[in-house]
Amino acid sequence: MTDLTDHAKNLLARALCARLPTLPTAVFAALGTGGSDATGLTGEPAGTGYARQRATFTGTGMQRNVDAIRFTFTGAAGTMTHIGLFDAVTGGNPLTWSTLQAPLTVAGPGVAIFTGNALTVTPE
Repeated sequence: MTDLTDHAKNLLARALCARLPTLPTAVFAALGTGGSDATGLTGEPAGTGYARQRATFTGTGMQRNVDAIRFTFTGAAGTMTHIGLFDAVTGGNPLTWSTLQAPLTVAGPGVAIFTGNALTVTPE
């Protein structure tokens, strides 16, 4: 993911100017149908057992998720085309977003898994 949201750009700008922004204490991965720098991820599923999942990252420079991230669905949720990170499990602030390498069609109950090291956050 290289697309920072406006919120994340503002955090970075304050940090670079020694203004000590309040940084996230945890990040949560989310799936959706779109995204933009202003809003982050859009079109998150509702009413399908879906929930954002906590993600932990490691690395210097490029960040990679440590553990597998599992999204559980109890029913059809349509086609997910984007992934994003937020600073809260619900609501919160969007941090970054990206288009998935391939669309993920959720036609019924199941689990979508992103293995460890599958998600990267690259400073560019």
